[in-house]
Amino acid sequence: MRLTLPDILAPGLPYPLGASSDGLGVNFAVFSANASKIDLCIFDPRGRKELKRYSMPECTDEIWHGYLPDAEPGLIYGYRAHGPYDPRHGHRFNPQKLLIDPYARKLAGQLRWSDALFGYRVQHAKADLSQDRRDSSLFVPKCVVTSDNFNWGTASRTTIPWADTVIYEAHLRGVSLQREDVRPEWRGSSDGLAHPRFIDHLHKLGVTTIELLPVHAYLNDHFLVERGLRNYWGYNSLAFFAPELSYLTGGRNNDLRMAIRRLQQAGIEVILDVVYNHTCEGNELGPTLSWRGLDNASYYRLVPGDERYYINDTGCGNTVNLSHPRVLQMVMDSLRYWAQSYRIDGFRFDLGTTLGREGTGFDPGSGFFDAILQDPVLSRLKLISEPWDTGPDGYQLGNHPPGFAEWNDRFRDGMRRFWKGEPGLRGDLADWLIGSPAIFDRRHRRPWASVNYIASHDGFTAHDLVSFNEKHNEANGDDNADGHGENYSANWGHEGETDNIDILRIRGTVLRSMLASVFFSNGTPMLLAGDEFGNSQGGNNNAYCQDNETSWLDWTQAASPQGRALTAYVARLGALRRQHPSLRVARFEDGNHEIQQGLPRICWYDMDGKAMSQAAWDYHDGRVLGLQRAASLQDGTIDITLLLLNAGDKPIEFMLPSLPCAMAIQLDSSAPDARPGVPAQHHVKVAAHGLVLLAGIEAQSQPES
Repeated sequence: MRLTLPDILAPGLPYPLGASSDGLGVNFAVFSANASKIDLCIFDPRGRKELKRYSMPECTDEIWHGYLPDAEPGLIYGYRAHGPYDPRHGHRFNPQKLLIDPYARKLAGQLRWSDALFGYRVQHAKADLSQDRRDSSLFVPKCVVTSDNFNWGTASRTTIPWADTVIYEAHLRGVSLQREDVRPEWRGSSDGLAHPRFIDHLHKLGVTTIELLPVHAYLNDHFLVERGLRNYWGYNSLAFFAPELSYLTGGRNNDLRMAIRRLQQAGIEVILDVVYNHTCEGNELGPTLSWRGLDNASYYRLVPGDERYYINDTGCGNTVNLSHPRVLQMVMDSLRYWAQSYRIDGFRFDLGTTLGREGTGFDPGSGFFDAILQDPVLSRLKLISEPWDTGPDGYQLGNHPPGFAEWNDRFRDGMRRFWKGEPGLRGDLADWLIGSPAIFDRRHRRPWASVNYIASHDGFTAHDLVSFNEKHNEANGDDNADGHGENYSANWGHEGETDNIDILRIRGTVLRSMLASVFFSNGTPMLLAGDEFGNSQGGNNNAYCQDNETSWLDWTQAASPQGRALTAYVARLGALRRQHPSLRVARFEDGNHEIQQGLPRICWYDMDGKAMSQAAWDYHDGRVLGLQRAASLQDGTIDITLLLLNAGDKPIEFMLPSLPCAMAIQLDSSAPDARPGVPAQHHVKVAAHGLVLLAGIEAQSQPES
């Protein structure tokens, strides 16, 4: 691109924010309420040499703007901001630091760590109170003006009802790096994500929706680089509009769009895990890369009366100030950009409690929630919150507004504890199995609001839950002090891998029972990528920095006899969930509502085949429970399922309750190869640590009164 640079910028417009090409030039607009001047810096095509520096000619309503005629997409740029360097009062302006546009849609180059990246003199005795005057432009990624043209074809977007949704949580890079059937140049990239064989794998499992760990451009922390590690998970955002460059097969934003199009064309929704609660700039000792240098006092929550320091409700050093209208606008604009320009089907919000915080604490009616739920684009997407953070009143499971689903860690931890054999959980288990109504049945919310999972990226894999008593995070470099200490896991007799047949048999049954609990509970099931074939992280329960074989999916395990068998089992779980509406009811029901005379929609049974009495519920050592559910079918018949669970260490004979139709065994977690459809008689044997699902169809449905 050849460009003759004028001496000054034209005034341009204050909207839209960011760098926008109109075919004749590029308009630049950036927010700063406290800057005295903003400079636009234009670089050569390689991003190494600053060619021209312009003062933004206009500031309208705290938006600095200017127009560069004849500029085209591909132009490389950055900002410098002038103003007071007064950390004690929250201001950290330093024009020697090149700043990334918060609205940059693409970045060029990688960050290289240097003391010049910091706005203060790193070696100074008073640290951040003394300004550093070295230029940082050699070490900072540059912004790229983009054109977002892409042919999405004529196919309409796939919309999966929440009640039918099955989520597969995956890392874009990790799913394909070790796939031998993917071309080497595609592995770990957008093309690897959308590879036909991976899509076939998702179809086999019955996955409807893939949830990707963050794909926003992110920073590799200095301390990790020094250890030879990387911020693999990507929860350290450097730009909210730009995809991570290393994920793009050919370095083009459209590479990611093409992967999304292929997934959606195959009927699979794409959800992004997004991190708007904090940025990669860290606390007061962090680098000055973007928001801090443009307007620290606006973009971040600062300690009142001591604005040198940051409120740290995230545990990551800073908290984004969504109470500020321009900061909230940035987040909304980012979400709409991904929803419209990349056709993303939904978002999972990291530390969602932080996003709902106002000055008085968490508020389900906060500006963030209100802005999303009134938005004609975003309100129609799948919205999922991680309902906690590290701040005061940080645990808010069940307290998010209607329209949001929430990661249900009580289901996660409770199911782990139950299948580990802990007593006193039958009452809670009954609630978890029917969508956790004690938590979510309010404000007309639905069971899908509970995202049920046994494992996620953060913690043990399902395989490791049954293989390790303790976490083994030594490779992270923190002396095994990082990661959750309470995992509710059990190794069943040996720490780590073993050839002991008896231990492997127990582990297999427990693992299959836990996975079945996820698929056979009301709510939205979520499967961690790799759990379907026994992927292991070697006992590391905090593999955020392991961009290596520890975290990458091991497809040789998937190809092993054990991996293929477990994959077939998980596929069977997905198929049974689809076949039986009673396993995925769309509304909360209670045991007092009969679907027809003598047949309740929900009923719990003890092992004697009788409905649970209060004495049975109060029996502390009870580890057995039966759950009967019924749902009407379109042809007038009734789908009836009976789920039998035995977390004890001895097999039991479960007497069948009186039901209006014959029941057949569809699945036994202790015998995954057993032929389904075997009729059950008066009782069913449920193995130790086992789960059995029975189903039947009642042909004569009577009208409900």
